[in-house]
Amino acid sequence: MKKCSMTLMGIFVILLLAACNDNEEPDELSDPSNTEQEEVNNEEITNSDDHTEEEMDDGEEEEEQADEIVQEEEPDPEPEPETAQPLYELSESWNLVPLNDQVNEQVVLLTIDDGPDEHTLEMAKTLKELEAPAIFFVNGHFLQTDEQKNILKEIHDMGFAIGNHTYNHQRLSEVDEDTQKQEILELSELIEDIIGETPKFFRAPNGVNTDYAKQFVKDQGMLLMNWTYGYDYFEPYMDAEKLTEAMVTGEAPEVDVNYSLLKPGANLLMHDRKWTSAALEDIVKGLREKGYKMADPNTIKLPE
Repeated sequence: MKKCSMTLMGIFVILLLAACNDNEEPDELSDPSNTEQEEVNNEEITNSDDHTEEEMDDGEEEEEQADEIVQEEEPDPEPEPETAQPLYELSESWNLVPLNDQVNEQVVLLTIDDGPDEHTLEMAKTLKELEAPAIFFVNGHFLQTDEQKNILKEIHDMGFAIGNHTYNHQRLSEVDEDTQKQEILELSELIEDIIGETPKFFRAPNGVNTDYAKQFVKDQGMLLMNWTYGYDYFEPYMDAEKLTEAMVTGEAPEVDVNYSLLKPGANLLMHDRKWTSAALEDIVKGLREKGYKMADPNTIKLPE
């Protein structure tokens, strides 16, 4: 009987264990290798999304930059300065003559020699304030230092014409042709180095020209000119008040000019002098009161 009971209990235990084994199933989700693989896959998806967003951002930024480039208009090129049309020609008596009937004949030409010396810049500033054009005839011996060169450049930048008055203020009739050429050419080259262009006008010291100088100046494309009148180098007119009266009326009785040389187109000579600088403003205003305008040197016909 006891053997039978033990046998039955053994069978019962065996059956119970078998039942427990049948109810257990493998859990794949609990496998560490499967969990890591899913994390890797999730990271790849996330990274892929990040790259896609970055690529979209980069693409949008490039499109915006392209739009900005398209929208930015190139600046219009600066217009080239217009060349003034010739209105006057220089007569054999050194006056300005209108080229046609529509041109104002009531003009005078202001010219200032022997610079840039002590008063040249001051005179240029006076004329600039008065909006009065002029030609400054310069010498090479006044262009030796950087300061003198800068003064010339400043005068040119103000809009004034620069003329050649020989390098050493040499009286041309007293030297040979090679020296005449040197006096003229070396100064023109120096002026070009300073202001970037060669002079268009020439005036010989003391108004003394030679046949050689006349032809050489013409070959250089410069217009040779003397003057109609000027008085600031005569001792009686080395005074601002007397000089103003003489230049505005054209008369200088103290040097036997008892009649007026002022007429339409007159070519007025002045110099870098203390008394001339002091008189300059009143001279310009006095001429304007008489109905004269200051001729623009850029409107004078040059040699072809």
